[in-house]
Amino acid sequence: MGFALVVLLPTTIALIYNLLIASPIYVSEAKFVVRSPGQHQPSSFGVALQGVGLSSGANDSFAVHDYITSRDGLKDVRRTQDVAAIIGRPEADFLSRYPSFGAAQTEEGLYKGFRRFVTVGYDSATGISTLRVRAFRPNDAYAINNALLIASEQLINRLNERSAADLVADATRTQNEARQALQSAQAELAAFRNRQGYIDPTLSARESSELIGGLLANIAQLKAERDQLQSEAPASPQLDSLNGRIAAYERQVAAERAKVAGSASSLAPSVGTYEQLVLAQEIADRQLVQATAAVVTARDDARRQNLYLERIVSPNVPDEPALPRRWFAVLTVFASALLVYALGWLVLAGVREHRQS
Repeated sequence: MGFALVVLLPTTIALIYNLLIASPIYVSEAKFVVRSPGQHQPSSFGVALQGVGLSSGANDSFAVHDYITSRDGLKDVRRTQDVAAIIGRPEADFLSRYPSFGAAQTEEGLYKGFRRFVTVGYDSATGISTLRVRAFRPNDAYAINNALLIASEQLINRLNERSAADLVADATRTQNEARQALQSAQAELAAFRNRQGYIDPTLSARESSELIGGLLANIAQLKAERDQLQSEAPASPQLDSLNGRIAAYERQVAAERAKVAGSASSLAPSVGTYEQLVLAQEIADRQLVQATAAVVTARDDARRQNLYLERIVSPNVPDEPALPRRWFAVLTVFASALLVYALGWLVLAGVREHRQS
């Protein structure tokens, strides 16, 4: 009696369901990779790193995997395919179809049913993803598989567009900030020049220095003439004239030196301020040049596809059902039930032996 209940009954039910009730299921398979244009096949060390989650290509693939089995993926596929009708075909058995036996026909139920028919995996050694879609008709399996791949390609394109738009926007914002900084520096320099009344105080200081140098040379020459005349003719009336000229030159030198340094209105403070303003303008100008180059680079990158989904194997239209594996399922149930019965028998025999002892 126990053998019949534990082994024969489950095996009979599995036999009836798999041979008489279970609907044939067709499987459409596709393979793809998600990569960037410059991405190459990883080395053995790179493959090891992929196993611990350090590969950007793997991260991109997993993002696509999550999308395929997400509610957004289902929503995008439903724009072109009647998913509810496909996974709820009338020829499907009551345990396999949507809604399954006892389940409600709701959006959440449809999503759970959809996930039963779609699986996606990743091979870390090759970086290739495999998408398998099950359905009760060959064309249905192909249609869902192809629709998921198209939706995934559109997702990649949206990610590329968003990344490119953000990159160009950031570069343009930096360029505008650099342009405003340059305009501000130019305005401050122009205001300084208008306030001081000259274009370049360093040039004025240089001119004053050259003038002072010339005056000092004249003073030295006059003093030499005076000393010579004084030694030859100490009572010469020309000595007073020479002393007057020397004093006049010295007063002019003092006046010119006062213009360059030594007072609040001299050129020295203006030269320092002017040099700071010129340096700020040059830095702002270089920053604008760099920001403009960054904008050009960002726009060039935006024209290229930074990430793309490449189909390695396109979805197929299966010509025969892959599931269920009827006799394998029956034998699996029989073996499992037999194992349970054997374990139960051993446990029961042990208990009886223990009682007798």
